Amino acid sequence: MAEPVRVRRLTDQAGQKPQQIVRRGSTGSVRYRRAMMLLASADGNRVPVIAQLVQADEDTVRDVIHRFNEIGPACLDPRWAGGRPRLLSRDDEDFVIQTATTRPTKLGQPFTRWSLRKLVAYLRKVHGRVILIGREALRCLLARRGVTFQRTKTWKESPDPEREVKLDRIEEVLDCFADRVFAFDEFGPLGIRPTAGSCWSVRKRPGRLPATYHRTHGVRYFHGCYSVGDDRLWGVNRRKKGAANTLAALKSIRAARPDGAPIYVILDNLSAHKGTDIRRWAKKHKVELCFTPTYASWANPVEAHFGPLRQFTVANSHHPNHTVQTQALHAYLRWRNANAGHRDVLAAERRERARIRGEKGIRWGGRPAAKAA
Repeated sequence: MAEPVRVRRLTDQAGQKPQQIVRRGSTGSVRYRRAMMLLASADGNRVPVIAQLVQADEDTVRDVIHRFNEIGPACLDPRWAGGRPRLLSRDDEDFVIQTATTRPTKLGQPFTRWSLRKLVAYLRKVHGRVILIGREALRCLLARRGVTFQRTKTWKESPDPEREVKLDRIEEVLDCFADRVFAFDEFGPLGIRPTAGSCWSVRKRPGRLPATYHRTHGVRYFHGCYSVGDDRLWGVNRRKKGAANTLAALKSIRAARPDGAPIYVILDNLSAHKGTDIRRWAKKHKVELCFTPTYASWANPVEAHFGPLRQFTVANSHHPNHTVQTQALHAYLRWRNANAGHRDVLAAERRERARIRGEKGIRWGGRPAAKAA
């Protein structure tokens, strides 16, 4: 029997990228759906489940997973283009890209970064190889191959000595005990302020939200619990993170399976999640705490569900106080659990937009909508 299609073990950087895309939601639909596919596959979901989650064909999901296994996070940005044959050979293009992404100091040049002029001049006189290319052609080549001018950033690699052991255990419980696996995490801080988002509006008349200058309500943190087997999400707002609030969440998870059989809770290794009282209670009530590695919270299945929660309750909102904000969160959770068949509420909205464009002939992105057959 063939092995199920699944993404390879994610590195910390490869896992953080799709996690950021899903949680922020401020990107194109293609990147968002592909990021959802990768996270869902990393969490142990099979291809048919992922296809239903993102409302895509199963072959599409398999292609994205295979592509990720080949080239990594670059698969989030597919390149669909045509045009006349390139004047440079593939080897020449690879050499240009390799040079552009190498620090000039390593090539004996007295500067810390390339400009287009400097790079063109260097390519024309590099020892043993002469590449004649103009600045505009070079710019297009770099853009086509995904090389852009960016600020340098720092990054974190997980220093956890038990990284592989923890990831193996999370994969094991998701594969073998999915109906008894839960995920827990905090989401916030949630302040009382107008939050920008997106909505349907008349062209060139965007929705407006007032500005605020004095914010006296403080912040809250949403403590979310997710049942992997039941696809059910619930939670509560708290003033702060803490061991007492974590223990209360674990007790609510234990109450969801009152039969006394062992359950498994995936959560990150925040200090408020692993105090002495919490470990003692978990051992007494047959609750195994499966901690994600340091800087690898992307391995927590609940992360994929915080993105829609933020988009539909926090973005494009202006709640007057925390009570109203909490009511909005709980109203969304009730709707989400009652409509669990949708899986991805963002995909449901995209289907609705496509239906409206097809029936009303609304122009979108400069192109007329195709008429329904």
